[in-house]
Amino acid sequence: MRPAGLIRSLGAVVAAGALALLPATASAAPPSATSTSTSATAVAISPVDLDGPAISTVKVTVTNPGPERMRSLKVSFGGPVGWAVQPSVLQVDGSLAKGASTEATFRIQVPERRPGFTVRTFTATATYRGGDGAGSVTGTRTQHSGTPLANLAAAYNNVGVTDEGNTKPGNYDGEGNSFSAQKLADAGLRPGGTVSALGAALRWPDVPRGTPDNVSAAGQAIALSGTGSRLVLLGSGVTSGASGTAIVYYADGTSSSGSFGFPNWSFDPANAHGATLVASSDGRNRPTGYGNAGIAYRVFAHSIPLDPAKRVEFVVLPGNGNIHLFDLAVAP
Repeated sequence: MRPAGLIRSLGAVVAAGALALLPATASAAPPSATSTSTSATAVAISPVDLDGPAISTVKVTVTNPGPERMRSLKVSFGGPVGWAVQPSVLQVDGSLAKGASTEATFRIQVPERRPGFTVRTFTATATYRGGDGAGSVTGTRTQHSGTPLANLAAAYNNVGVTDEGNTKPGNYDGEGNSFSAQKLADAGLRPGGTVSALGAALRWPDVPRGTPDNVSAAGQAIALSGTGSRLVLLGSGVTSGASGTAIVYYADGTSSSGSFGFPNWSFDPANAHGATLVASSDGRNRPTGYGNAGIAYRVFAHSIPLDPAKRVEFVVLPGNGNIHLFDLAVAP
């Protein structure tokens, strides 16, 4: 952490003339910058130094793909709520030829790092005339401090499977009930076994019966590496409201998100929330022993899309504890 005494006010930095636009060049955006764009115009944000408290310099690069010259270009930049930025908007004099780039330099006041894992999102928007004719484009960059959990098993916080001879540790649904390990095995779900669903090879938890074996979602960040077309999630719901949005962060600093959900482990239609049934087990374990024979208690799969050209770095789960996850994996 930098000493607080090194920080000058943003107003003093501006007064010293530290904020300026660099001349237009024909070079591409720096390879360390990343962007998310809805048009051909590229907006890229340089890495942000998160080692606060400090004032960090950030460069936003705008590249004109043509076919026309880009005119009346304005660039705005912002960070997390409460992080002061100077200036908020910069205007580029003159115009950019096809293929040319320009950089807008901003200063952002970075607070002291918070303990634990945090994700920071930065956004830059360019508005213009000419160029590709879209009129505006927004780029984002995400950076994190701290370390995501090494895998989903590191986040296990719920006992969902118990032995019929010892049902008391279970509490999948908040009422002391759980899946029967014996009945899950009959349905093909055995500890450490491969579960094929929606094109992914998932793995059933390999832990002793009656110990934490699934994640009740609460916004945990889970490390996950791979490239593919979709993220497949294996689990089931408690209540009928087991749905939410997962955010996928890529190695280049960009992100994407997708909504998914699971039916209640029993009674809900098997395709609720767009889920796919993976396995059904007969009955469940209650605090007093096995029961509810003849009623199906189920496990499902769902997926969200990925950018196949980018490598996944980690996933942030929804903040809905009704969603229970046994595994997740990237599918081709």
